[in-house]
Amino acid sequence: MQGVRRRSVFRRRRQNLTDYRRRLKLLRGKLPRAVVRISNTRTTCQLTNYKVDGDEVVVNITGSDLVSKYGWSENNSQKSVPASYLVGYAAGKAALAKGIDEAVLDIGLAPSTSGNRVFATLNGLVDAGVEIPHSDEILPSDERINGAHINDGMEAQVESTKAKIEEAF
Repeated sequence: MQGVRRRSVFRRRRQNLTDYRRRLKLLRGKLPRAVVRISNTRTTCQLTNYKVDGDEVVVNITGSDLVSKYGWSENNSQKSVPASYLVGYAAGKAALAKGIDEAVLDIGLAPSTSGNRVFATLNGLVDAGVEIPHSDEILPSDERINGAHINDGMEAQVESTKAKIEEAF
């Protein structure tokens, strides 16, 4: 539609990067946001506070941090369900160390299918002790979190990495 009545659309909305209505609803709660994104190679979890001149990232944990800091094997995926859980767990422990004990989940434009990697990260945050409103029906099963669907040795790797995250905080 052409002419003076045409309404301009924000660039990030045109590029399908930001849902501004959802973002505004999350910001109205005045709680820190637990921002979870899944890329082609890794899971990223950030806890951010709103600032007028740009969001302030308080905690940033990625799948690469699992490998470099917590002993996750390089041969394992950095975006699988167990890796996403561990990223959330590490982010939750770091958030508690910085004084953040509650947040709201921001999944961006990701589909909200129950049991997916975004909700595995949420499960890690909740298990670490961060209060986030959610329903238990959306969380993945314990078998998927422990990696039973991947291979038999994955459960031991998840537990050893979780123990190293506990030691770090």
